[in-house]
Amino acid sequence: MQDQDTKSLWGDAFSRLVRDRWALISLIIVLAYSLIALLASFGVGVPDWKTSMGAEYLPPGGSLWLGTDLFGRDVFAKVIHGTKIAMSVGLVTSLIAIPIGVVIGALAGYFGGWIDDIISWFITTFSSIPNIMLLISITLILGKGLTSVYLALGMTGWVGLARLIRGEVMKHKEREYVQAAGAIGGGHLRKLFIHILPNVTHLVIINTSLQFQTAIKSEVILSYLGLGVQGEPSWGTMIDDARMELARGVWWQLAGATVAMFIVVLAFNILGDALRDALDPKLKGK
Repeated sequence: MQDQDTKSLWGDAFSRLVRDRWALISLIIVLAYSLIALLASFGVGVPDWKTSMGAEYLPPGGSLWLGTDLFGRDVFAKVIHGTKIAMSVGLVTSLIAIPIGVVIGALAGYFGGWIDDIISWFITTFSSIPNIMLLISITLILGKGLTSVYLALGMTGWVGLARLIRGEVMKHKEREYVQAAGAIGGGHLRKLFIHILPNVTHLVIINTSLQFQTAIKSEVILSYLGLGVQGEPSWGTMIDDARMELARGVWWQLAGATVAMFIVVLAFNILGDALRDALDPKLKGK
């Protein structure tokens, strides 16, 4: 019966998601960005951003869809490479932040008492520090580069999920199915990780979509400030390079980076809202 209920829950969520036109379009956009990032990682079917394509600051036209930069490099190729950087940052930071948030929130919500007090104090203290200042501080300590961006965003992106998981676990631990698991000899870890956490998976999925777009925006900010990606193009470094170009009327590098970022962040936002509506049992039937 439980398997049938689980299948019907996820099946119903999927059918509700595909019926939402904007959610479906957003999902296709996210998948397209992911495919582009994957191809760029292996250098398959994407232009080489390092090769000079002609004179400096050629305007968009012909085979150069977004013109060239100061060194005659293809701006469109740089946008593609920036897509790889952005999607990898979203993926890696999510893989770091989500397990931390789930474990910390689950332990606080399940055990309560002094464990909850200590973890809640830590979460409150951690979240009281302005996020951008914390990111800059961690990046300066770890040094510049993409690895530092991964770690900085991963170590700061778990707070919101930890709070959500804590609240949900506090509600679920008193329900009948958890008490029944304890009555037949289930230990704390079994009740927590086998019975409770699968019932809050929808929060993890929703948070993953939100974590992606937050990480992408944060990477752009760090790279713009010169603390992120070094020696290769990202959307943040392209926007930073475009500052001096605008005075010369060269707008295409700024346009390429900002439009690419705008589309994927908007898609993740719409997809996150759609996932919340589809997976939240409280909203079912509305």
